[in-house]
Amino acid sequence: SLLQEMDNLKEVLVRVSKELDNCINFWLKYSHDNEHGGFYNCLSATGAVYDTTKYCWLQGRQVWMYSTLYQEVDRFRVTEVYDAAVKGGEFLIKFGKNKDTGKCYFSLNRYGEPIKVQRTIFSEVFYVMAMTSLYTLTSEEKYKVEASEMMSRVVYWAGEGAAELGRPQLAGEQVASSLAVPMCILSLLPMVEKVGWVRPGLEERCVKEILLHYDKERDVVLENVTLEGKQVQGVAGRMMNPGHAIECGWFLLQHATKTGDKELAETAVHSFIETPLAYGWDKEWGGIMYFMDAEGLSPTALEWDMKLWWVHLEAMVATLMVFDTTKEEKHWDSFEKVFKYSFDNFPLPGGEWAGYLDRQGKVKMDFKGGPYKGCFHLPRALMICETLLQKLVTNHH
Repeated sequence: SLLQEMDNLKEVLVRVSKELDNCINFWLKYSHDNEHGGFYNCLSATGAVYDTTKYCWLQGRQVWMYSTLYQEVDRFRVTEVYDAAVKGGEFLIKFGKNKDTGKCYFSLNRYGEPIKVQRTIFSEVFYVMAMTSLYTLTSEEKYKVEASEMMSRVVYWAGEGAAELGRPQLAGEQVASSLAVPMCILSLLPMVEKVGWVRPGLEERCVKEILLHYDKERDVVLENVTLEGKQVQGVAGRMMNPGHAIECGWFLLQHATKTGDKELAETAVHSFIETPLAYGWDKEWGGIMYFMDAEGLSPTALEWDMKLWWVHLEAMVATLMVFDTTKEEKHWDSFEKVFKYSFDNFPLPGGEWAGYLDRQGKVKMDFKGGPYKGCFHLPRALMICETLLQKLVTNHH
């Protein structure tokens, strides 16, 4: 009934908001290195620092998260959040990239000295996110410049300048499109628009490249396809990551809503959200599989059957966004299913979630922060869900 649904919406909203508060309190309390700047990323279940390495993906994401919360959610408009965002950004500008090449590092030691560089564009993507959000936060010109210059590099290195990343093009290797690249660039475009960085036609190019990853015949989304959208040989060509497809789905849905593209919206909902959620769902133990093989063979990645925090959070965002767009009951049911599994299995005492469960849903690694897990997926998803739920509750009246 309508009344029941209303109670339901409110109850979920309360849980989501409380979870967001607990999460942000955890990062504010334990992750700040007040002596050397930046954030500690490797935090145990109790918030203890078990490794002082600073990962640039996560530094950039945390800056973006803080400054976005400050700007978009009233109760986080506090000096502590503002100052932490700015300080984190300054640490990144000072230490996060090679001054000669403009390439970002992957990881730094506690003092900001570089440890490792990746021959990809992902550290740069999160650098851009950090800088665009700091520009809208502070209106300071330097962040606009940092964001624009890095965005131009990202697009160049993702395209004709790929050789500069230093990855040798070997004879036997198939040139392929990895879903992550057009996805990341598409998600950055509305952000860099705010710093005046515009590249006409790029959004459409990203969408087109993303759609090549949808295999119509098998009704699946593939992580890697050839540049023409054909099958890549072997395991890499059959690999599916349902959580990634679903995250990509809500990026596409947002774009489709903004541009009024009904057909793209339908593709986003059916092919990138509903279907991957259906084939990704573990019929035996619940939750969403990490990797799958398009032909039903065993994936070769050891973590293939684990349940990861971010996968479930992206599914929560996507299903709720689809429900908000369509108001169809079945999408609320999908949201509730993912919400229930997630809230039953991932939260740890004291705020934040475990990132990695085994197939049965038992916590396998109990740290709250690690090399790829920072202050990002959980708070971003909760922030988006809170906003959508508030809107739904208000409109229900």
